[in-house]
Amino acid sequence: MYEIVKTYALSEAVFEMWIRVPQVARNTQAGQFCIIHPDEAGERVPLTISGIEGDLIRVSFRAIGTTTKLLASLPAGACLRDVVGPLGMPSDIANGPETVVIIGGGVGVACTPIIAQTAKIAGNYVIGIIGARNKDLLILEDEMRSICDDLFVTTDDGSYGIKGFASGPLQTLCESGSKIDKVWIIGPGIMMKVTSGVTKPYGIKTYVSLNPVMVDGTGMCGSCRVTVDGERKFACVDGPEFDAHLVDWDDFLARQWMYCPEEKQSVEYREAHHGCRCRKVE
Repeated sequence: MYEIVKTYALSEAVFEMWIRVPQVARNTQAGQFCIIHPDEAGERVPLTISGIEGDLIRVSFRAIGTTTKLLASLPAGACLRDVVGPLGMPSDIANGPETVVIIGGGVGVACTPIIAQTAKIAGNYVIGIIGARNKDLLILEDEMRSICDDLFVTTDDGSYGIKGFASGPLQTLCESGSKIDKVWIIGPGIMMKVTSGVTKPYGIKTYVSLNPVMVDGTGMCGSCRVTVDGERKFACVDGPEFDAHLVDWDDFLARQWMYCPEEKQSVEYREAHHGCRCRKVE
């Protein structure tokens, strides 16, 4: 059993949880993930490891499905049945000096600090771009500001920072001729597709962290398959990070929506029988 040591509501539907898992904390590198099994009756959910503090790991998630809503209802002191990790390949972060841009959209912002911090420690110049639909949904700005050499903040509705999408500041940087060696983009599928399209004409190496449907996390079930450069890859063992310019985005986005009816049915069943116990933002 793995203890939840700290847990917070970062915004209306996004939660942060620190879990005591010494063996995972000791071995995790930026870009890797874990699979959490809350109880014997629940499903296994893959979550990126977004921070390490001693023998604790941090995961952040949007409470949207049956299992993530269950996780959001658990208080500090509760225990999880299983936490497996670290899984996947770490981020391809080179020793500097390089200029790297770390971009997060929505809940994907939660995964950016660990990559930004690792890149910074490696001697790189780090530019951060984080965005959300509005000011109330923006998360971890202070943490990213403390790490990055430069930080741009965007909101879709213009309620805070630069009005527009995260692709806007990236486009400006590319057009200005600024030296950019690598870009990481983490967020909703369509956001990663559009934003990675900005760097393609400039030949800038760009990584995206893909989150397809995943079951076992070891490459055996094949459910997390994605098409990259015309080849089948498994996000759990070959990724989760891939060259954004080689991803078959139409295939990826179509597969993400495959089980939406079943997911909706599962949430409705749980709320009808157990109610929604997500904690509110204080």
